[in-house]
Amino acid sequence: IIDASMPAMLRTSGCMWNKDGETQETMAVIPDRCYAGVYQAVFDDCKANGALDPVTMGSVPNVGLMAQKAEEYGSHDKTFEAPANGTMRIIDADGNTLTEHVVEQGDIWRACQVKDGPIRDWVKLAVTRARATGSPAVFWLNPQRPHDTNLMTKVRTYLKDHDTEGLDFHIMAPADACRFSLERIRRGEDTISVTGNVLRDYLTDLFPILEVGTSAKMLSIVPLMNGGGLFETGAGGSAPKHVQQFEKENHLRWDSLGEFLALAASFEHLADHFGLESARTLGRTLDKATTQYLLQNKAPSRRCGEPDNRTTHFHVAMFWAEALAEQTENAELATRFEEIARRLREQEDTIVSAMNDAQGDAMDIGGYFQPDPEKASRAMRPCDVFNGIIDDITTTVEA
Repeated sequence: IIDASMPAMLRTSGCMWNKDGETQETMAVIPDRCYAGVYQAVFDDCKANGALDPVTMGSVPNVGLMAQKAEEYGSHDKTFEAPANGTMRIIDADGNTLTEHVVEQGDIWRACQVKDGPIRDWVKLAVTRARATGSPAVFWLNPQRPHDTNLMTKVRTYLKDHDTEGLDFHIMAPADACRFSLERIRRGEDTISVTGNVLRDYLTDLFPILEVGTSAKMLSIVPLMNGGGLFETGAGGSAPKHVQQFEKENHLRWDSLGEFLALAASFEHLADHFGLESARTLGRTLDKATTQYLLQNKAPSRRCGEPDNRTTHFHVAMFWAEALAEQTENAELATRFEEIARRLREQEDTIVSAMNDAQGDAMDIGGYFQPDPEKASRAMRPCDVFNGIIDDITTTVEA
């Protein structure tokens, strides 16, 4: 998979795992004339300047064009298998050919489309993000591509609808935009990438993997056109191995950091859009809990018998309860969680030991792709002491 493989190769100096389970220098061939230059730019930069330092490097957050299947590159209603050798054309109502491609029998051909509404919203999101962060925003658009030139015209038009005073916007071809961003990254500066859908997919793996090793530890926020929000994290390309290990030896090494970040951001969204200040308190205290999770290195181990995903959830629950008990902006929440925090802290050793001791045996969760909810729940909740405390929280809320 190009989006996960290329940054992983970059981190290992051009090596990937071979069939013998050993790293080997690798030659990558990317049959994509539009975006392959992005990866070449990163390779060239690393050859010239050395490895990127995760401690000091800047970040590249992304504003992606996605709404209403914009530039959708997966299977959809405009995906066709060529029935014979020939030409695929898109023709308008007047009979004009808008685009065409020569195809061979069996070729998969997909039409790419973008509606005006999503483009307007995309530009608005870019302005909002630039205003919120103060970072320059770069539209990754190639003037040599007709599709991109149409987008560039609309971008320039719709930017005029917003107050952009003091903001820094650029329009660059993808390889140039990548080089510009890398120069800033090495100075520890952040740069907003404003891209189409495919580059969104590539970049939200490329830069997070270079920075922290996996997209599974990064937060993705997708504002929706009607006011909603999508808060998610990546899978890091390794979820199947995690499930296989869990079934084999009851150890789940998945790191839920991205999920904790996404949950906190969703609370902030609720507070901003619906005036729920209690949600804001929950979001802020969860961020504090996640900070402690990182500072105290409570991430899962890869080895059976050591802390796994269940232990990390306990620690985040404990840190979160303590943060809620200590905060002063919501007295009701502070009172509710004071006793919970005390009980979790007092039982920490007992709970962690129970979760570690539960590991080692094969687990039956009722299925790989569609596990049985009850079996999976029992597997993920092996400690009666912890379960009792959590159940008491829900009982209090329901009361």
